[in-house]
Amino acid sequence: MKNFSEDRKSVSDLKIAYIGGGSRGWAYVFMRDLACEPTLSGTIALYDIDYEAAKQNEKIGNALYEREDVKGKWKYEAKKTIGEALTGADFVVISILPGTFDEMESDVHHPEKYGIYQSVGDTTGPGGIVRALRCLPMFEEIALAIKEHCPDAWVINFTNPMTACVRTLYKTFPKIKAFGCCHEVFSTQELMRTILKERHGLNAKRDEIKINVVGVNHFTWITEAQYKEIDLFALYADYVKAHPNGINAHGDDNWVNLPFSVTEQVKFDLFRRYGVIAAAGDRHLAEFCPGYWYLKDPETVKKYGFTLTSVAYRKNELAERLETAKQYENGEKEFGIVKSWEESVRQIKALLGLGDFVTNVNIPNAGQVPNNPRNAVVETNAYFSADSVRPVFAGEVPETVNALVMRIIEEQEAVVEAALTGNYELAFRVFTNNPNVNLPLDKARELFDEMLENTKKYLPYYEKYQNSRKK
Repeated sequence: MKNFSEDRKSVSDLKIAYIGGGSRGWAYVFMRDLACEPTLSGTIALYDIDYEAAKQNEKIGNALYEREDVKGKWKYEAKKTIGEALTGADFVVISILPGTFDEMESDVHHPEKYGIYQSVGDTTGPGGIVRALRCLPMFEEIALAIKEHCPDAWVINFTNPMTACVRTLYKTFPKIKAFGCCHEVFSTQELMRTILKERHGLNAKRDEIKINVVGVNHFTWITEAQYKEIDLFALYADYVKAHPNGINAHGDDNWVNLPFSVTEQVKFDLFRRYGVIAAAGDRHLAEFCPGYWYLKDPETVKKYGFTLTSVAYRKNELAERLETAKQYENGEKEFGIVKSWEESVRQIKALLGLGDFVTNVNIPNAGQVPNNPRNAVVETNAYFSADSVRPVFAGEVPETVNALVMRIIEEQEAVVEAALTGNYELAFRVFTNNPNVNLPLDKARELFDEMLENTKKYLPYYEKYQNSRKK
């Protein structure tokens, strides 16, 4: 790739296109991580349907350039078209909110009127399915734009539903070089660090916890776990047995007001059921299981020590972030530079030849998971090196959980097909088969139609679908 320094320890004059560049969340994490990295520099092209939001981030990003504590020097440029942003890009980052929080409010909370509860609502269940129907046509457009303007660029996706988004990129542009990033697995590595500290007094680093990951995004499983000579599987089993009520349990009810609170009880319960370590967070794991297990009602959720993250919380948080963005823009508040535990910058460095490493990503199955369908997007480890992301052979998903994983793969494949062709009847069949939609057929149809009505302005085939149903 371009402009290596003579000692091959840095790369300058890179171009990164950020789709969703008006973000006040993930964009700031990325900006901070780039600011902490001295070996990379160049231009960030910010594209967002809200151009003024991208312009605001342009100003905030460029203010970093002159700061002495900033090691990575980047120029930020807001672009009015996606083509301008993508042209000449070496890397593309996709981090968008498909629609607004009003649509997400329908995704998450409208099913509650039918007794269906969701802790996240962005990947599976009724909320995840409807979110995909409006999100995936957007990803089809993005993939076609990448094909036209920067077909050789590496594409990093952060948007949910992760699996379906990455599958759409490849389905639309088979030669795309894309992968999806999710930090959910990191939290389980952190849990293993905690166990090592408590049981052996060891201060391990997260990347010293060597794991083998299989499954699909937000429903991942660890089949091997090792720290040096210590078998973490055996240690984990003992820890689960010693904590029948989970960990970090609060002595009062205050935890129910924490929007992302978990006590690992779902994760531990799944280990007792299947003998495999569930790697994602409890809020996501619960949604892939039959609704009566963990999401039957708010009392059941409370029993298992996690929370139903409300969209009202997300709206309030957004208002706070918008106010903070104004303060950054006006210089009333300093944009703090603290490195996150996200790995996108390290991945970019590896792809530029600045240090190989292995981490978990979402990419099509090329045989790394033999008992899952070829080309279905799976989450496993992959080896990052110069201009290469090679999946690491993960082995089969354990039979104890593969039936659950296969159901999810089939659901997501069908949702991709439905979203890209406008076959919302196919989407409805998937909707009714979802284990959280435990409703009579007429009630399932009623809920589905109401949810589609609430998000119709983002559904390119909605009018055609309505007309076909009237015939």
